[in-house]
Amino acid sequence: MNYAHYSDLAELFDYPDADYIDRGRKLLGFLRESYPEAATELQLFLDVIPESTLDLQELHTRTFEIQSLTTLGIGYVMFGDDYKRGDLLANLNREHLLVHNDCRGELADHLPNVLRLIPLLKDQDDREELVEELLVPALSLIIHEFDPERVVKKDENYKKHFKTLIEAPSGNNKLIFGRAFNAVLQVMMKDFQKVPEVLARLSDAATRPATSDFLGMLEKEMEIELLNPQNSGGDL
Repeated sequence: MNYAHYSDLAELFDYPDADYIDRGRKLLGFLRESYPEAATELQLFLDVIPESTLDLQELHTRTFEIQSLTTLGIGYVMFGDDYKRGDLLANLNREHLLVHNDCRGELADHLPNVLRLIPLLKDQDDREELVEELLVPALSLIIHEFDPERVVKKDENYKKHFKTLIEAPSGNNKLIFGRAFNAVLQVMMKDFQKVPEVLARLSDAATRPATSDFLGMLEKEMEIELLNPQNSGGDL
């Protein structure tokens, strides 16, 4: 099976450039042929994102950096600052080097880098392990962060700690990236036989593996900044 489309899916999460929407539409055409459920999610995503490159870049920044809903560092999503993330970074970095996967200045667990790793791996068992044991659980957690109730809680915490909330331009809805993550998950469900089983297991909170909570980590980081204002770069 050809897994080259994962490199195209990775571009959905790259920092947008002038060709971002054109690439997204090309990917949409491919998905419509073999992955109709994923195509539906991507269409909803492309229908809503801003046409302006600058606005797209701001949307990306607001979603993943400033007042972020989540992070693209899937090791952080899974383990936070636990030593397990360090182990994961070391292992992923080795795999990237073995197949000459350019990480473009980002860490080894940066989601686009890991998606681009999928078609480069030579061993199918390694590929399945990467998807089923790492990517699917991480994507499941990331998608959870786009739940509107959790977004409201994040915004409340920003207001609580920083006394203000930067308003987004009209139509700049950072929730929309949840559709892009859903599209990737839909593709994986079709490409990898065990993914539905993994998702079913993860849906049971009692069997969910011990992972980080992004909202909880966000609260702790903001509390640290309040205790050490010199680290935040602002007057609080």
